[in-house]
Amino acid sequence: MIQFDHVSKLYGEFAALKDLSLSLENGEIFGLIGHNGAGKTTSISLLTSIIEPTSGQILVDGLELSQHRDAIKKRIAYVPDSPDIFLNLTAREYWNFLAKVYGVESELAQARMDTLSRLFDIQDRQDETIDSFSHGMRQKTIIIGALIPNPDIWVLDEPLTGLDPQASFDLKEMMKEHAQKGNTVLFSTHVLSVAEQLCDRIGILRKGELIFVGTLEDLKNNYPNKDLETIYLELAGRQTEAKAGEEE
Repeated sequence: MIQFDHVSKLYGEFAALKDLSLSLENGEIFGLIGHNGAGKTTSISLLTSIIEPTSGQILVDGLELSQHRDAIKKRIAYVPDSPDIFLNLTAREYWNFLAKVYGVESELAQARMDTLSRLFDIQDRQDETIDSFSHGMRQKTIIIGALIPNPDIWVLDEPLTGLDPQASFDLKEMMKEHAQKGNTVLFSTHVLSVAEQLCDRIGILRKGELIFVGTLEDLKNNYPNKDLETIYLELAGRQTEAKAGEEE
């Protein structure tokens, strides 16, 4: 279980995340939904130890992240929101680097590289630099690197962006299979159809605040006779701001 316990992240007076309390269960796919700047990447960056909270704590299976950072990081596969990293390495060099960091035995790492590179149709370009790849190819490279260690927690920040339809389908199937084995998948998206297709539960963020947690069925039941897009925009979009202005 992953727990955010009253977690906030401030930059001066600006609150990127406000008093987030949230629990993610083992065996579920949990989607963080929200507009750009809603706090999705901030939440993910806190869990992956890229940044530290201003207040509150994060626990993984009862272990406090700040006290067990190295052990918890080795349990997390992370795909950042941008694939523009380690651009001077070849794909193979990047994958081998991550395998060593996570302590994956070389033969097992090679077997996973072969399987994943074939799945994502990148097997013939392993020795080219990441800098030479298109956005979609970079995204595939980063995803493969994250999955080679195959830890129990997958944290994926907008992972489908730039992927072709086949790669997108394959990754979604892998996410489902990973959760079905009792593992946890946390991913962010602003594409509602993806959330509806994949998520056991979602959390909607708006301006750093968590405004809904539950299943999509719960959300629809709370707003009968409205489609998902309308519900979402009423909760998190400009419609809410417009109505607030009218009331004033």
